[in-house]
Amino acid sequence: MSASRQSGTTDELGPDEPGRDGPYGFDLLSALLDGMDAALCAFDADGVVTHWNREAERILGWSAEESVGRHGFAGWAVRSADAEEVEGRLMAAMHAAGRQVHEFALLTKDGGRVLVRTQSSAVRGPDGKPAGLYCAFSEVHAQIDLERSIALSEALFEDASWGVVLVDADLRPAVVNTHAARALGTGRTAVLGRPLGELLTHGVRELESALTHVLAEGAPPAPAEMWIGVRTPDGERRRCWRSGFLRLASPLAEEPVPLGVGWLFQDVTEAKQGEQEAALLRFRANQLHRAARAAAECEDPAEAVTVHLDFSLAGFADHAFLDRLHGAPRADADLAAPVRLVRVAATPAGGPGPSLLSPHPGLPVGYPEGHPALQCVARAGTVRTGAAGIPADQARIWARTRQWPEDTVHALSTVLRSRGRTLGAVTFLRGGGRSAFERGDTTYAEDVAVRIAAALDLAGVAEAAGEKRGWRGDAGPVSGA
Repeated sequence: MSASRQSGTTDELGPDEPGRDGPYGFDLLSALLDGMDAALCAFDADGVVTHWNREAERILGWSAEESVGRHGFAGWAVRSADAEEVEGRLMAAMHAAGRQVHEFALLTKDGGRVLVRTQSSAVRGPDGKPAGLYCAFSEVHAQIDLERSIALSEALFEDASWGVVLVDADLRPAVVNTHAARALGTGRTAVLGRPLGELLTHGVRELESALTHVLAEGAPPAPAEMWIGVRTPDGERRRCWRSGFLRLASPLAEEPVPLGVGWLFQDVTEAKQGEQEAALLRFRANQLHRAARAAAECEDPAEAVTVHLDFSLAGFADHAFLDRLHGAPRADADLAAPVRLVRVAATPAGGPGPSLLSPHPGLPVGYPEGHPALQCVARAGTVRTGAAGIPADQARIWARTRQWPEDTVHALSTVLRSRGRTLGAVTFLRGGGRSAFERGDTTYAEDVAVRIAAALDLAGVAEAAGEKRGWRGDAGPVSGA
C-alpha cells in the first residue's frame, strides 16, 4: 500500500478540507494514490520522499515502507554517479512554472535499470510558497505505447483513407471520421446519434445484424463485403464496402463491458463491379461457344435457331420472342415500306422450358404501331424499353398491349441481319425482379442475334432449295421427284 508522512510538508500535499488528518482522510488519500495507473512519489521541500504508491512499487520493486523517509533517490533508486543530476532536475520543478517532463534511468530493487518518463510539478503551501513537489512516472515504452495509441486514434479519425465509425450499443454512430462522413454523404456531426436506417436505404438489416453479432460474440474472423445503398440528394447510390468489425470494451471494468463496435470499411465498388463484369463476360462467352457447338450438330437449321435462343436466356432474360419478316428478307432500301412480322419461335409462357417453334408460322403477329420489334427492324438496330417506376397494374397493361407476358417490366429488341439484309427481330424480356437492360446487355443481345440470323438465313436457303428439289420440310421427297 502507499505510505505518507503524517506531519510537516505532507499536510501541504493533501486537500485542505476539515478532517483531512483523520483516519478517513488518510485512507482516502491512500486509496487514491494506489488506484492510479501511473507511478507517483512526492518530496517535501528538503527532498525527502513523502509518498510512494503501488505502481511505483511495481515498477521499481521498492515498497512504500522502504521508500518513504529517504532523502532523494541517491544510492537506492538512482546510481550515485547520476544522483546529483537527477535530483537537481527534479527539485528544479519546485521553482518552475507548470509541469516539467524528463527521462531518467532509475534502479530497481534487484539492480536492474528502467528508463522512465517523469512529470514533476511543485506543490505549494497556503502562503503560495513551494512546500514540495510530486513526480509521476511510467516506463518509457508504456508511455510510448500510450502515445502511439492516441496518435493512431487521432489519425484514424482525421487522415485515414478508409471509413471509421464507432457505433454505440444502440447501433447509432457515436464517432465518425472524415472519410466515412464523406462516404455517407453528410457531415461528421450530422451523422451522430441517428439510426442507420436514416442514412442507408439498402443493406441496413445486414449491417445491423453484423453489428449485433459483434456486440454479442466478438469480431468476425475476416472482413465482409456488403452492398450498401446510401441516401443522397440525387437518390440512392449503391456501393460495395469491405467492412471489418471490432468489439469495443471498457478497460476500466472488471469484466468486459461492450461500449459499442468499431466499424472500418473501404469502398471496393469499382473493383467488385469489375470482377462481376469480367465473370459475366466469361460466362456469356462460354454460352456463345456452347451454343455454337450445339447448333453445329443440328441437321435442321430451324432447330439451330432455337438452340441459340435457349442458350442466350441463361442469366440474361426470362422470355424471348423470335419474329421474321413476312415475305422475303429486305435490303435497307426496302425497309421504308410497312413491316409485318411472323412469329418463328418463343419461350413457353407458363414456365421455364426450351423454346418452341410457332404452330402458326405463316400468320403475322398483330403488333401495334410503334412496337419495339417493329422499331428495331425499321432502324436496323436495337431498342430498349421498360415500365419500371410505374404502378403494377399499369405495368401489366403496358406489357399486355405489346403482347408480352404480364410480368414483363424490361424489354430489348434487336434486329436480325444476314448478308446485308434484314430478316426479322428477336426480343428479350425481364420481369420486375431484375434490373433493366444496360449497354453491355445490348452488346450480348446483338452477338446472339448475329448467330440466330445466320441460322435463320440458312433455314430459308435450305427451304428454298428443298422446294426446287420437291422437298417440304421433314416430310421427305415428293412422289415422282
